[in-house]
Amino acid sequence: MNDSNRIETVRPILKNYHIEPYFVEDYGIVQKIYSDKGTFALKKVPPTIGTDFIRHVHLLYQKGFNRIVPIYPTMDGRYAVLYENNLYYLMPWMPNDQKENREYKNHQLFRELARLHTLSAKEITVSQEERTEHYEKTIQQLDKHQEFLDGFIDECEKKTYMSPFELLYCLYYNEIRQALRFSKSKFEEWYESTKENDKARSVITHGKLSSEHFLFDDQGYGFFINFENARYGSPIHDLLPYLSRALNTSPKRNDTALDWVYHYFKYFPFKEDEKLLFYSYLSLPIPIMQVAESYYRKERPRNEMKFVSQLQHRYWHLKNSEYIVMRMTEIENQQKQAKEGAQPQ
Repeated sequence: MNDSNRIETVRPILKNYHIEPYFVEDYGIVQKIYSDKGTFALKKVPPTIGTDFIRHVHLLYQKGFNRIVPIYPTMDGRYAVLYENNLYYLMPWMPNDQKENREYKNHQLFRELARLHTLSAKEITVSQEERTEHYEKTIQQLDKHQEFLDGFIDECEKKTYMSPFELLYCLYYNEIRQALRFSKSKFEEWYESTKENDKARSVITHGKLSSEHFLFDDQGYGFFINFENARYGSPIHDLLPYLSRALNTSPKRNDTALDWVYHYFKYFPFKEDEKLLFYSYLSLPIPIMQVAESYYRKERPRNEMKFVSQLQHRYWHLKNSEYIVMRMTEIENQQKQAKEGAQPQ
């Protein structure tokens, strides 16, 4: 699409803001608009997303959290424009010229995420029936995973000649099983400690937390963008996906990721029950079990090399996650012992 076509495409949308575009640069679903009133970002989203996320953005502003790129209203007060079966909303353009290293950016991101969660936190009522139903469904699912793991290894070990994937799976089986048992034990601890409690903490979650969705202005302040998936939920729902992606590497002791978590905890400490759930979800070896189940269900001929590579990478993810969980439980135990030691006799 040439420059004049781009301008003509956005002109009917920008008319709602009384903005006259001079030049438009295409960045996929975001367009950079040079206009008579400054430089803007115009974002296109599917209409199915709706505008509920804007309500969450405004609520955060009302609570004093202003580290979100603002969404401008049209001249008649709307915060999105429906045009040719798409929704569009307008924001200032963030230069994002911050030259600091990645660690600085991640520390800023986790500090601002903790502030976002702190300012939006509220207690919600959870009935004992709801909590028990969630517990029973989850335990049932974990037991099904265990059943599959045991059944698959039995099949593998009956063979005279195993495939490379089956051989590698047998090698990893005990560690996958241990991770699953640990996850289940932490989930059971969570239930035992909360089953009499009818309250839970809920926060506004970003929903698509990523370093790409945290931009810096020309003064070096970080701002969140891309709030379309924002909703009230557990703070764990923001931390887990971000950490899971960071741990999807070759095997290493990722003390950097551990540092992010504790930097976040400094501003928004988890309660004991939230920590138990966090440990349970982070240690759950879902990715590697999904590969094993996919291999089992795949009709022959299978791409053995592809499946072996996937299993290897998911095993690395399991070990990286295990390191974070083990270090966190060690640190928590040390802190508890230090507190008990400091108590007057």
